[in-house]
Amino acid sequence: MPDNRTWMQEDAWWRENFSVRPYAAGQAYDEFQPAYHYGFESARQHSGKGWGEVEESLRTGWDKFEGKRAGGAAWENIKDAVKDAWHRAIGAHGVDSEKMAEFEKQRLAGGVPTGGRNQR
Repeated sequence: MPDNRTWMQEDAWWRENFSVRPYAAGQAYDEFQPAYHYGFESARQHSGKGWGEVEESLRTGWDKFEGKRAGGAAWENIKDAVKDAWHRAIGAHGVDSEKMAEFEKQRLAGGVPTGGRNQR
């Protein structure tokens, strides 16, 4: 992980910024919060590995994730959010820009502060 961010810090960032993700259109943050948490924690546990190396393991682990709510979303419905959080946690620059807001593309390119869409 590129820094010492905590889940609480990430949770606050995602709460502010999730709504600009195409997969989150019309959804409430609570639908994605467990997926972001899972992606964040998984990136810590699998440090140094790429998404392609761990996706199948994460798919299997999602059903056992303690942060997942009872009756929580199926993997296919939240995998983009898990991947998004994973890439943010590892500081990846090769994320899928089609699923990213313009301000986030600029942030990853070094043009916008990391605090979110309201800081320009």
